[in-house]
Amino acid sequence: MEEGTVKSPSHCEVTEDYGIRQWDSRAGCEVRQILDRVADKWSLLVIALLEHRVLRFSELSRAIGGISQRMLTVTLRHLERDGIVKRTVHPVVPPRVDYELTPMGVTLHKTIQALVDWTEAHQDAIGAARADYDVRLGSDVLTDR
Repeated sequence: MEEGTVKSPSHCEVTEDYGIRQWDSRAGCEVRQILDRVADKWSLLVIALLEHRVLRFSELSRAIGGISQRMLTVTLRHLERDGIVKRTVHPVVPPRVDYELTPMGVTLHKTIQALVDWTEAHQDAIGAARADYDVRLGSDVLTDR
């Protein structure tokens, strides 16, 4: 089991008036763990690729540049465990395994797409803010280039 995880989910109490870090500070709350899982770069790419169709492991591996076989396996297992991805093993030789989004995964993709849309709409403003920040610091050390 992954460090910092528990076997059964602990649900956070939903309140109308909560502080920005309430989900992070309540004992036993898994919200941060779930956010960490679904918002990591490999999970985001897998979810985006599975939006349109069912894919095999090798197709996912080819489509995601830079991911190791082990990392893709771990990512898919976590997403399957969380109910985001469905894994189907077909009884053929050689074995064929397909991956697809579950209905819950589809709703997550819609949420992720909203974040991508926001990023695309604001990328120029963010670039300008970064450039301004770098000029004010007098250093190009902080750039992502």
